Amino acid sequence: MTPSPSSALPTPALRWGTAGARAAWGAILIVSGAVAIAGSNTYVLLLLLGGVLAHLAGWAIMPADGWRRVTAAVISTPAALLLLTGPQFLGILVLPSLGWLLVRHRPARSYPTLVFVLAGAVIVARLFPDYSGMLPALGIEFLVIIASAWVARVLAAHVARRPGRASE
Repeated sequence: MTPSPSSALPTPALRWGTAGARAAWGAILIVSGAVAIAGSNTYVLLLLLGGVLAHLAGWAIMPADGWRRVTAAVISTPAALLLLTGPQFLGILVLPSLGWLLVRHRPARSYPTLVFVLAGAVIVARLFPDYSGMLPALGIEFLVIIASAWVARVLAAHVARRPGRASE
């Protein structure tokens, strides 16, 4: 498979680490931070703080231009905080997904994959209407987000291979 556009960034953009390691650790921190935020409540505020810090750290280490990382963190963190309200707000996860496409340098052609995230959120929210179902709802929605991200990657690779369409 062709390398992701973010792994082809010029050396000055990556002052430390490799693109693959930074993307993997960034994704782990982003997701675990969002899960910690969603799992916190008034009795475990340290979990909320740790989740927010992990979420922000994940975006900070992603291999992308600084403005892309900041934009993703700014739209994603409030979205993750809205997960505290329960499964009915799973649709807000379209914003972190948008941030992911932005930091991974996906072309505009891959952005319609966000519809999958939104559709999945609507379906999952109807299956799990109460906060007690938040953990399985998040699990299912994260699988939808991962599938959407892979489809976006395939679309980006397809665009990169087309003659005369090196960038979009």
